[in-house]
Amino acid sequence: QVHLVESGGGLVQPGGSLRLSCAASGISATLGDMAWYRQAPGTKRELISLIKNDSSTYYADSAKGRFTISRDFAKNTMFLQMNRLKPEDTAVYYCYCTIWYSARNRQGYWGQGTQVTVSS
Repeated sequence: QVHLVESGGGLVQPGGSLRLSCAASGISATLGDMAWYRQAPGTKRELISLIKNDSSTYYADSAKGRFTISRDFAKNTMFLQMNRLKPEDTAVYYCYCTIWYSARNRQGYWGQGTQVTVSS
């Protein structure tokens, strides 16, 4: 069974930094794209950043220039370095991955989320 476990969230002051990690386990097929989403209270879950198997990346406008996504392919682990954090970055951050079981069969999986709170 696939498990995604996030870590690294917490309370940080505005302007501070956090590094989130997501470790994927139980993978018996091909791990595809990995991504970070976040959801603040009363809002929809939104895509923050994505990293493909070719290491190409995508960032939402809110993350550009402040967040950096990376991946350790050997360890099925993904990271999100968040700098210059703002109060509006406060949310639960979720890890997401796609697993390809065949050329036409893929499934997505979510982690349980980690809380990030930016406040003075």
